[in-house]
Amino acid sequence: MDILQKLKETVSSVLPIMVVVLLLGVTIAPLSWPLIVRFLIGGVLVIMGLTVFLLGIDIGVIPIGEQSGAALAAKRNLPLLLVAAFLIGFIVTVAEPDVQVLADQVRNIAPAVHKWNLILMIAAGIGLFVSLGILRTVLSLPLNVLLLVAYGVVFALAAFTPAEFQGIAFDSGGATTGPMTVPFIMALGVGVAAVRAKTGAKDASASDDSFGLTGIASVGPIAAVCLYGIIFAHTTKVTGDTGIGAEVVHTAASGLSVFVRLLPEITREVVSALLPLLAMAVFFQITLIRMPPFQVIRMVRGFAFSFVGLVIFLTGANGGFMPAGERLGAVLGALAAASPLWSVLFVAVGFAFGAVVVIAEPAVWVLTDQVESVSGGTIKRRVMLVALSAGVATSIGLSMVRVLTGFSLWYVLVPGYAVSLVLAFFCPKLFTGIAFDSGGVASGTMTSTFILSFTLGASAASGGNPAVDAFGVIALVAMTPLIAIQILGMVFAIKNRRAQRLSARRAAQGGGR
Repeated sequence: MDILQKLKETVSSVLPIMVVVLLLGVTIAPLSWPLIVRFLIGGVLVIMGLTVFLLGIDIGVIPIGEQSGAALAAKRNLPLLLVAAFLIGFIVTVAEPDVQVLADQVRNIAPAVHKWNLILMIAAGIGLFVSLGILRTVLSLPLNVLLLVAYGVVFALAAFTPAEFQGIAFDSGGATTGPMTVPFIMALGVGVAAVRAKTGAKDASASDDSFGLTGIASVGPIAAVCLYGIIFAHTTKVTGDTGIGAEVVHTAASGLSVFVRLLPEITREVVSALLPLLAMAVFFQITLIRMPPFQVIRMVRGFAFSFVGLVIFLTGANGGFMPAGERLGAVLGALAAASPLWSVLFVAVGFAFGAVVVIAEPAVWVLTDQVESVSGGTIKRRVMLVALSAGVATSIGLSMVRVLTGFSLWYVLVPGYAVSLVLAFFCPKLFTGIAFDSGGVASGTMTSTFILSFTLGASAASGGNPAVDAFGVIALVAMTPLIAIQILGMVFAIKNRRAQRLSARRAAQGGGR
């Protein structure tokens, strides 16, 4: 159990944000000292909770996903595999911490939206599209065609979805690709692709099909929340009259006891989220994988760590981290609404947050290492980091402009996804799969907690409608890798072809002599 490595990853992810917030909070956007203290305590709890949670995932949850995926694929029973894929996707998404945070944010600005109804819709979307992705792998359907059809359906649904739900829907696609969901989904995809390769699929697509399942799955919650928004619109209306700024001031004055008050409710919610996952693990152990006793003990220990870590993480995020983000956004948003000079500074702060968030995200470093390895060193990690950093900084900067001007999310999402889907027909298949799998990598936990809270606070303070103007920031961040990695994949393909031609010319010249 490498707890020090997990601690290093979470500190590197959370600490840069904390440093930037403290600098702003004691200079240009003063925060009250009680709120700063709460933010520091919340940050420490977020680091501790995320460390323990990720450790529990590694030792207890991921092995279940890997062994279950391999065992289900080995049975070669397609109906069983598809049903199991749906249930796994559904249950794991319910326990995803980023989804829990997103649902809390939605509930804060729209109390009429029931948190668990939203979570269950998101989970159903993931489950359905995980099954669809597994079917694609088994039948060897082209990933680019399936993505084109899926996003075509999503944008058609979104056209009929109330504006208040459009940003939430696309944000849910990024929030679902978190530390709980991705390992299970990737284990299923790799397991099915491996079994398919063993049964005779020796072509290049057998390895290419190892990637892409997460990218397909992340389309599901977008479609599901769009449907939920359409249904919801017939019974009630989401309004922008949220009082976020006033609520943050009130909670800031309520003292450190807020962490204690939050604990019972968060504990109940975590039990509700993890209990189905534990039941699924027990069922698979009895009927499918039958791990030896020492592995069962390890699994139980992992679930205990995951439970404790998730409680600590959500307590820190809800009690100190997100309220400080909302208040900081409210201070800067109010200043930006009053002065063009402050507006420029506000957008610049968004750019800075984007650069810090993506460089500090541990999953981004894993992704860049993966791409460098796949490309044989042709695409350097440094180039990837620069591309992703610039893209995410631009995404969050544009989100700040949206907060101030209220321009439609469609002005960015439609051309962005159009470019992504067109590139999918020219980019090497392997890189397309990696790109769409990694769409949620940049939109990690810090984006779901702090950046979204900051945007919500800024929107409320500047006189906007948070339900329309703030949600969508996760979606814009998640869109960046789709374009960046596919472009780099095309660069790799061009360089590879040039190297082959040069090698062929040298061989011909050598033969001539």
